[in-house]
Amino acid sequence: MISRLLGFIRDMLFARIFGVDSGTDAFFVAFKIPNFLRRLFAEGAFSQAFVPVLADYKEQGTKEALKLFINKTAGSLALILMAVTIIGMIAAPLLIMLFAPGFMWEGGQYELAVQMLRITFPYLFFISSVAFAGGILNSHGKFAVPAFTPVFLNICMIGAAIWLSPLMPEPITALAWGVFVAGMVQLAFQFPALMALGLVPRPQFGFKDAGVKRIMSLMLPAIFGVSVTQINLLIDTLLASFLTAGSVSWLYYSDRLVEFPLGLFGIALATVILPTLSKNHAAQDHLAFSRSLDWGLRLVLLIGIPSSVGLFLLAEPMLSTLFKYNEFGINDVQMAGKSLMAYSVGLLGFILVKILVPGFSSRKDMKTPVRFGIYAMIANMIFNLILFYPLAHVGLALATSLGAFFNASLLLKRLLKEKFYQPHQGWGGYLLKLIVANGVMGIGLYYFVDKTQWYDWQALDKIIHLAMAIILAALVYAIVLLLVGLRPHHLSPKLVEIVPLVNNKKVRKKSKKLNKRQLLKQQRCRGRKNTRQ
Repeated sequence: MISRLLGFIRDMLFARIFGVDSGTDAFFVAFKIPNFLRRLFAEGAFSQAFVPVLADYKEQGTKEALKLFINKTAGSLALILMAVTIIGMIAAPLLIMLFAPGFMWEGGQYELAVQMLRITFPYLFFISSVAFAGGILNSHGKFAVPAFTPVFLNICMIGAAIWLSPLMPEPITALAWGVFVAGMVQLAFQFPALMALGLVPRPQFGFKDAGVKRIMSLMLPAIFGVSVTQINLLIDTLLASFLTAGSVSWLYYSDRLVEFPLGLFGIALATVILPTLSKNHAAQDHLAFSRSLDWGLRLVLLIGIPSSVGLFLLAEPMLSTLFKYNEFGINDVQMAGKSLMAYSVGLLGFILVKILVPGFSSRKDMKTPVRFGIYAMIANMIFNLILFYPLAHVGLALATSLGAFFNASLLLKRLLKEKFYQPHQGWGGYLLKLIVANGVMGIGLYYFVDKTQWYDWQALDKIIHLAMAIILAALVYAIVLLLVGLRPHHLSPKLVEIVPLVNNKKVRKKSKKLNKRQLLKQQRCRGRKNTRQ
């Protein structure tokens, strides 16, 4: 939460100081390329492969074996990262040509993007090392340091925008240096915690080590799994580079607002549901597995639909409040607002994917989500080609949203077909209640929020009115849900686990009696055990 809030402050400063032009487009591309590789390899595939193997060494091996494994992994990873970083800096002109070919029509913009990419590319080395250190700390129950580390990226970039940019011949390049420094600061922040554990890596080359080989073998399917969304976003950037100057920036700012609820709610729900599903699958309790998924999907709709409606109807007011200062004008708000509305359509699909994928990964089925992800990527490309020309940057955002829903539908269909998920009672009534509540909330926002006034208000007035609109919308949504009969305990995971699938009073009474008998039996067993002890 702290990192996301600082991220908003960072973007507000960017909009205020640099506005939206060819220079900001060049920076966002130069930052997106190493960031894409970070999400693809470091925080994505590498973390998913490294942490399980590290856990095996931690639980089953000695401290010396654990240290040796960490050292060999660190040496192998460092060698790969150094090679990739050097190649990336040398090949910066080719990478910009590949990921933003439209920049070549603007010579100055292309050269500026190449210059900044050479500054930002070493960030990949530092942040991948941070992910490696974070995996060690998390596996030892030290979550605070890795969780707080991303805050330093925002702090460094804010400092670069305020104090360094006025000193630079090309002010926007200060942001690239801010990224470079942030990588070093984030890595340095990990060392005290690693020293306290006595696990500061001493790199050794170990490509032939069994543990390192296991990591490499697990990384391959994981790379495809985590790359789909990132590749789609890069395709959007590639196509946007052919559009009007500012298109890349409009997509960036609108995507940042969509990432806020997705990052908070989507990841939180996925984090909660994955261990539950894994536990149910290990116990071969298929009914509990299905009920856990059912509970997760109900929460997704409860949170995702109003978030989508709110972002759609408050797109311009939110962008105006956060970014419309100095260089970020009314046209920028309107253009970014249109792409934000298109992205908001797919917010529910983005969150659904995060909830449905654990339905496969908890069963160690990595291939199915990868295959469906590739299908979704192809579909996204087709949607891009169809919508790119008539809708420009808005079409790119809408294509990404449609691709997310296509991916979610494939995942859900397979879970239903294999009967790992069977919808439980009350879905019809539940959906009707959500439709009514979201309809009332949406009508209220549509009629009572005047978009034109936001361009004339001062910053404080906009903040107050936006906060009031969001709070009132949330209250209306909650009140209507209560009026139509939805109660908080209806969404309790405990309740979901004891509700039977059949609508039969005798069966329900019998199952309740069985549950009580099992509970009493467990209590008696515990009592006898305690007495013997």
